[in-house]
Amino acid sequence: MKLLKLGLFLLLASPYACFAQNGATIYQRRCATCHDSPNGRTPAIASLRAMSATAILGALETGTMRIQAKGLSAQERMAVSEYLTGGLFKRETAPPPPPSAYCGEGANAAANASDKSGWNGFGAGLTNARFQDKDAAGLSGSDVPKLRLRWAFGLGDVTVARGQPVVVGGRLFVGTAASKLYSLDAKTGCLYWVFDADAPIRSGVIAGAMGRPEARSAVFFGDANANAYAVDVLTGKLVWKTHVEDHYAAVITDAPNLYEGVVYFGVSSIEEATGAMANYQCCTFRGSVVALEAASGKPVWKTYTIGQAARPTKKTTTGVQRWGPSGAAVWSTPTIDLKRHAVYVSTGDNYSDPPTTTSDAVLALDRGTGKILWSRQLTANDAYTVDCMSPVRTNCPDSNGPDFDFGQPPILVSLSNGKRALVIGQKSGVAHAIDPDQQGEVLWQTRLGKGGALGGIQWGSAADENYMYVALSDLGFRLLKDPADPGALKTELDPASGGGLFALQLLTGNKVWSATPPGCGERKNCSPAQSGAVSAIPGVVFSGSVDGHIRAYASATGEIIWDYDTAREYDGVNGQKPHGGSIDGGGPAVADGMVYVYSGYGQWGGMPGNALLAFSVDGQ
Repeated sequence: MKLLKLGLFLLLASPYACFAQNGATIYQRRCATCHDSPNGRTPAIASLRAMSATAILGALETGTMRIQAKGLSAQERMAVSEYLTGGLFKRETAPPPPPSAYCGEGANAAANASDKSGWNGFGAGLTNARFQDKDAAGLSGSDVPKLRLRWAFGLGDVTVARGQPVVVGGRLFVGTAASKLYSLDAKTGCLYWVFDADAPIRSGVIAGAMGRPEARSAVFFGDANANAYAVDVLTGKLVWKTHVEDHYAAVITDAPNLYEGVVYFGVSSIEEATGAMANYQCCTFRGSVVALEAASGKPVWKTYTIGQAARPTKKTTTGVQRWGPSGAAVWSTPTIDLKRHAVYVSTGDNYSDPPTTTSDAVLALDRGTGKILWSRQLTANDAYTVDCMSPVRTNCPDSNGPDFDFGQPPILVSLSNGKRALVIGQKSGVAHAIDPDQQGEVLWQTRLGKGGALGGIQWGSAADENYMYVALSDLGFRLLKDPADPGALKTELDPASGGGLFALQLLTGNKVWSATPPGCGERKNCSPAQSGAVSAIPGVVFSGSVDGHIRAYASATGEIIWDYDTAREYDGVNGQKPHGGSIDGGGPAVADGMVYVYSGYGQWGGMPGNALLAFSVDGQ
């Protein structure tokens, strides 16, 4: 959906009060059921009110709320934006970065995508281990306690900092929910170029050669409208764009992986959330893995995680047609196994009945053809939509599963006994190891938390040669009396629920150590949950928290050796005043003596923010 033109604004002839009242009415009819009593990753109304009118309108037009806004006129969408943010709607135009934000002529404009000292992609390698060796990290365990803020960068008009910072050839690549991809100097944060995507960029990126000869490199990523892109590393110019899935709810959530001229994307969707609408015919989306030629964007193959397309099933109690099977989205980066010539992906739950055997599973696909080689389901009968948390449950499937998606990729590791394993954490709160050489046979399972819609193990674990490092979310909420309305209750984050970091033996799954969260202290509406992805270097594990802190732990003992509170305002090197907040989603990137982390995640009641932070030893 294209952005509204200025002429549409002239159609707003009704008085200000009527305009605001119209927005309130639409909000109550279409939005209040979810946002006034949020569950899962639904943002609370307080988080919406922290956004600008432009950001809310973007969510209604091209973002995650585009299906809920279907059928609304341009005037009605603007009315909702105005109601939530106050004041008559005015589309803000973010000022361009000042000239001082750009790299000068003396800056190193070259970018070597084959440079081994960077952090490339989500997992810093084909196996998604999220581990950097000492040379690539440029940091030792003794350096980490001396880390200080070197610079901050403002991510623009967003309240959620998603994705994964990526460092390649001395450049830092940063995607934002404001639909922009930035190329920065990794040491100084100055700008090389800015690329405007068609929709918000939720995914991370990966950079590399487009083919042979390896003379040209590109940055590959996806957007919230299921478009895949290749952008020239040096210039930021579009090389190609491919729409990988026609379903109206499809999105690309995480970074692709890249090997020998082929880019592998996982495709997920927002249909689990739109299932909360009582009149929605739920559900028809099915997840997929798409392989594209890196040089052209042309499809090599596409494999759906559910073999058959959805068909009509029984109707809801209100007479709305249901569809199924559906779901099994691929939320995370594919893992590449060179030995088996395979690609491994993890899948989410089903959205509707009948449940399938490929949901909540790890799938192995032939890297050349996309043929499914085997599937190992780790939670059965998990069909779920956000409507399952509502009292009415019009669109909740009869299975009413526990919502135990896999939000992270499997990590391919070598074991001390000479065998191999895929290790992965699940929203069930269980970490698993399965055998990629024996059709996914389960090797061990270790429970670390209770799990749930926002619980368990979420966006990414890390592994070195001996251990798997797992962060626990188990984020919780509590009901409190509302001072503004003594007869009402309000929902806040529970400071006594969630969090923790664990080290597990790769061979057995036994716990080596566990580190309890330090707690929220005096911070209000705070959670110690550790939902974001974990990153590791020799001797150190990095983990961000919903409480706004980024911490480093000794990998031998779990002792905290560095702690930085990111929840404050910064002077951005790009002329903005970014603010940090909760840390969730993608984890820290560690490369060439620097640590990079996004701060700010206001989606479900956490602290909103829009900061990219860069740390180095003594800030030098």
